[in-house]
Amino acid sequence: MSNSSTARRITTHVLFEMKLKGEKIAMLTGYDYSIARILDEAGIDIILVGDSASNVMAGYETTLPITLENMIYHAASVVRAVKRAMVVVDLPFGTYQGNSKEALASSIRIMKETGAHAVKLEGGYQVAESVERILSAGIPVMGHLGLMPQSIHKFGTYVVRAKEQEEARRLLEDARILEKTGCFAVVLEKIPARLAEEVTNTLKIPVIGIGAGSKTDGQVLVLHDMLGITKEFSPRFLRRYHNLYDEIKGAVQVYISDVRTLSFPNEKEQY
Repeated sequence: MSNSSTARRITTHVLFEMKLKGEKIAMLTGYDYSIARILDEAGIDIILVGDSASNVMAGYETTLPITLENMIYHAASVVRAVKRAMVVVDLPFGTYQGNSKEALASSIRIMKETGAHAVKLEGGYQVAESVERILSAGIPVMGHLGLMPQSIHKFGTYVVRAKEQEEARRLLEDARILEKTGCFAVVLEKIPARLAEEVTNTLKIPVIGIGAGSKTDGQVLVLHDMLGITKEFSPRFLRRYHNLYDEIKGAVQVYISDVRTLSFPNEKEQY
């Protein structure tokens, strides 16, 4: 396979071309060097250094506690591993909301200190000024609409968003605003498939879904969820491609047993 999406480094331009050709975009989260290397070699298009690191790497209940410093650490680790994929970094909660100057400063720090290729932030018209300011520095921005985990306390629940007509209309309008402001792509999280299809057909920029049906330009999942490392989180949209939790646990139990019964290390495994 030597099409545009497998042969060369993925850029905003390549993603735009993929949408035009109807080539689907595959995106996963990644937070460390070793896993990012595997994702990149497997041919993933985009690695999202998600603020979901707050949950899966640090054990917090929400994405809110993770800091800019934490995100920079994870992103720099990922970038060192990657030769082909585009690396997008979430701006964490409190580093861009309501203050476009801070949004720019946060984005500049991410780009300078990690070598990443783009940033992502949540929201529509409320963050348009921040998007504009970040873009003025030549930093690509990915938008995020629908369920916005950083606003969990405002909504009080992780339910499907934009089921009502008014909220659906507003989401479509926000998507248009993000495109017009200059975002190179938008993530739609946990919204009705029909609405996601409408947004995808309306926008010229790529639309990537998570729990948004099959008609978007691409899909994203949290790596630890799709590999079955996490067990407690199983929304309808999540497909588990592996059961690593039990596999890793099993391997560790065999190791413990081998150490205790003196079968590890054996004669061949010593000097």
